[in-house]
Amino acid sequence: MGADLFGSFAESTCAALVLVAASPDLKDSWVGQMYPMLISSAGIVVGLVTLLTQGIFYKVKDMPDVEKALKGILVISTVLMTPVVIYLSKWCLPEVFSMGPGYEHVKWWYCAVSIMLGLWSGLIIGYVTEYYTSHSYTPVREIAETQ
Repeated sequence: MGADLFGSFAESTCAALVLVAASPDLKDSWVGQMYPMLISSAGIVVGLVTLLTQGIFYKVKDMPDVEKALKGILVISTVLMTPVVIYLSKWCLPEVFSMGPGYEHVKWWYCAVSIMLGLWSGLIIGYVTEYYTSHSYTPVREIAETQ
């Protein structure tokens, strides 16, 4: 994992821990306090499962197969992590809890939705980045032809 990705991973986990500790309803619940760590840990496990299953769905024999396999890894990990996020959010968080003044009625699924938006946005960003940076697609080929 690149240093910038690890930094983002660590920072987001620490920020979530600070939010949990500041919540009057979550700071006294062990499972509520562990929610950010469980999400992060589950992401690591899902990543390992993704790497193990990727070989079944996307065989890499030649160089062009690598691109398909990388996109497949993005899809598999996003699809596998989505129900994990829903389950952990439902299990770890109360039905309704307070995050402080002005945020007294936060529902468990708000947290799940925000994580899933990040998951699926990452998948979309991965595909868009692939389109604009891969030689397999028109934008890069057009630039290469003009040089």
